[in-house]
Formats: sequence, structure tokens, C-alpha cells
Amino acid sequence: QRRGPAETAAADSEPDTDPEEERIEAGSLPPELLVEIFASLPGTDLPSLAQVCTKFRRILHTDTIWRRRCREEYGVCENLRKLEITGVSCRDVYAKLLHRYRHILGLWQPDIGPYGGLLNVVVDGLFIIGWMYLPPHDPHVDDPMRFKPLFRVHLMERKSATVECMYGHKGPHNGHIQIVKKDEFSTKCNQTDHHRMSGGRQEEFRTWLREEWGRTLEDIFHEHMQELILMKFIYTSQYDNCLTYRRIYLPPSRPDDLIKPGLFKGTYGSHGLEIVMLSFHGRCARGTKITGDPNIPAGQQTVEIDLRHRIQLPDVENLRNFNELSRLVLEVREQVRQEQQQQQDGEGPAPPQEPLSARGPPGAPAEEGGDPRGGAAAAEQPAQSGQGQPFVLPVGVSSRNEDYPRTCRMCFYGTGLIAGHGFTSPERTPGVFVLFDEDRFGFVWLELKSFSLYSRVQATFRNADAPSPQAFEEMLKNIQSLTS
Repeated sequence: QRRGPAETAAADSEPDTDPEEERIEAGSLPPELLVEIFASLPGTDLPSLAQVCTKFRRILHTDTIWRRRCREEYGVCENLRKLEITGVSCRDVYAKLLHRYRHILGLWQPDIGPYGGLLNVVVDGLFIIGWMYLPPHDPHVDDPMRFKPLFRVHLMERKSATVECMYGHKGPHNGHIQIVKKDEFSTKCNQTDHHRMSGGRQEEFRTWLREEWGRTLEDIFHEHMQELILMKFIYTSQYDNCLTYRRIYLPPSRPDDLIKPGLFKGTYGSHGLEIVMLSFHGRCARGTKITGDPNIPAGQQTVEIDLRHRIQLPDVENLRNFNELSRLVLEVREQVRQEQQQQQDGEGPAPPQEPLSARGPPGAPAEEGGDPRGGAAAAEQPAQSGQGQPFVLPVGVSSRNEDYPRTCRMCFYGTGLIAGHGFTSPERTPGVFVLFDEDRFGFVWLELKSFSLYSRVQATFRNADAPSPQAFEEMLKNIQSLTS
């Protein structure tokens, strides 16, 4: 009801209501209304609410409340009424499964030597499942990701959740999960005999080749034998014992990014396809390896793109000449070196550079309509008009995938990381970042005379967004420090 000024002043002068009276008044509400109110509160607040009075505690045993919490907080869409048959309540599902294992939901990188990996732990029905994502078979970079379950957690009875290892060919078996800390956990198989095959190691190896590579042992014996034996040994030994996972985040997106950042599948010569995370950091972009190989391990920055130095490729006929492309890139590298030297000599930061696509190679006249802003702003006109520049690989540059796009939007100067076996003598060498479209880019490695094609991972990963840009940057530093 509306009150006049006098009544309002009188009411304000009255002492606050006694908390005990408020509790009694709340307790006098109809149970149906209390159920509706409690069901709208976060599940983590309900245990404290149960301590208020006996009536609240009794009402909080209503499964409707916990069914709503499971659905709204964890996306459980199953018909939870079916749980009544097993004697497991929605409250048990929330407290003993979802809330207890909430810290392992999200995107993770397994610690498997230099190889890394990609694990997404999600709520799937009445299970929590860890899905390992694998690149498609080489060299089909545009194919969808492959995935398989590594472990699952569910309630078999009211007492506690059951952890099962899904690795191997004999079905689910007993496993264990230990949450080391908020952003790290480990898994252990308690029945490693389930990983063995009746035909012994040779049959296991052949089966692994068919599943992971889509080829037979005879197909790739001479090309990859040494590397495959090493990879199989690492995978087998890790799964037979204990595997540690560290949390990773998807890169945050900004309006001025060249394209949407995210995960991409890329071709890496004899190493096959690997997963790379593309992220933007002001005037540069970085490709960080989520999966790696014996030369460049997971966690390292495989490519770095300088968005201040855009390159105008020559016409198709001249582009076929590798020496012409090399000349352009090396001129840009020298320009970058001079700018860095000026900064080190204390002459202040170099003046902003207009995109090289706008002015062509160093010393060439500016192209009409060039946009000095660079980055996504410079990409607006080609993207909106639908125009693209013809692109072809120079003669002598090798590529695992010949089905690359024949037009590109723009190119930038960049560097690629190369190293010897065991990440020995790492160095950054010049190259060309080629943006084809929103979902594909490439990189020409000048020193290696090779071309890598990258295609966006289209899978949707839940619980994978960084809580802040600072958290993402810290995560990148952490995964790189593990392999440095």
C-alpha cells in the first residue's frame, strides 16, 4: 500500500524487525511456495538454509528442488524421475556427482610427454564423461574431429559416485580420479589388464594404428615406424599408470580480432595433423600447440603473426617463383629487425606501420584505398566485397594437402618455430601467414619450404571459457613453461 510522508517517517523510525520473527514469518509460508523459492536458489546455498529450522530441512528433501538445480546449473536434461527406480535421488545426483566433480568439468590438456592432447569433461545425461578429441586422419584437415571416451563417473548407488576407465576394448572397468587442485586432476586405471588384447602387443599396435591413423602397419612402416613406436609406448605406459590433466581455456574473442580465435587442425609434414590454438594479443597473433610432436612439443608457440606488417603477394605467375616470395619476406624481416633495434637503442617506439598490403613491398608505392589501421579493420573491405587475391604455392614448396584454397583475403609476416628431435636448438624462422577465410588459414615455412593448412575445429566445448583475459594469458604461460 502507498503511504504518505508522515507514515513513511514513522515507519522508518520503528526498530528493525526481530530476526526471530522474520524466521517464524517465513516458516509460516505454504510449503508449495517455499519449494518454489528454494528451487530458484543456488544449490550451494541450500545446505545453510536447511539449518534454519526443521521445516526448511524437511522441505529441502523435495526432489523437485534438486531436479531444477541439476538442470539449471549443470544442464542435466534427462528425465530424473527415472532415478526413483534405482533409489537414487536428484539430491544425491547433485551433491555426490555433479557438485563433487564440478572442478573437473571443462577443457584439459593431458601430460603425455611432448604429445599433449585435448580432453573435454562434460555432463552427459546422468554421467560425467571425459572425451578425448583427436584430429582427423592425415591429411584431411577439413574433416571433423574424432573423439572417444576415456573415463566416466556416475551414481550406481546412493553411497558414492563410481569412476570407470573406458580405455581398451573390454568395456568399462574400475578407475580412480584424484582432484589435485582446482585446475589439475589425475586419473588412474585400477584394472590395466582390460587394456590388453589376446593377440599381445603386436595386435594392440596394429589395432591402434587402424583406429588412430586409419592405416595399416604395412602402409606406413617405412615412413613413420620409429615415431609411431615411441608414441604408442608413451600412450600405453601413461594409460597403464596415472595421467595428469591441466586446465586450458578457449581464447577470448574481441571485436577487432582478424577472425574469431579458437582451435584449429593443422598439417605438420610427417607428424600428421595437430591441434593449434589461435589467439590474438594486440598487434600480434599466436598459434599455440595443444598437441605436439617430438620436435616441437605441446604448449609451444608454433607460429607468431605480426599484424603490423601485412604483405602484398605478387601476381600468380611471380608467386610460383619461390625466390620472389622469399625476397619479399626477408625484406620485411629486415624491416622488423630495424624497428626492434630502434626500440632497444632508446629511440622510442617505431611509428605505426601501414599494412604492407596497402603499400606493397618495401619501397613500392602505396596501393589506393589502403587502410593504415591494419588487423581486422584492414580486412573489412575484402571481407565485405567478397573479393579475394589469387593464391598458389610456389614451385618447390611441399604440402601434405593439395586441396588448399586458391584465393586468400590477406597475408602477414610471421615466424614459425622449428627444432631438432627432442626440441633441440629451437629457433624462429620467417614465413607468411595466409588468411583464406573465417575458418581456414595457412603458413608458409620459408626455411623448410613447406606449407601448413589449418582448419577450424567446429566442435562445441562446454565450460571452456576463460573467467578473464588475465586468466587466459596466465594459462598460456603455464602450459608453455611445462615444456620449456
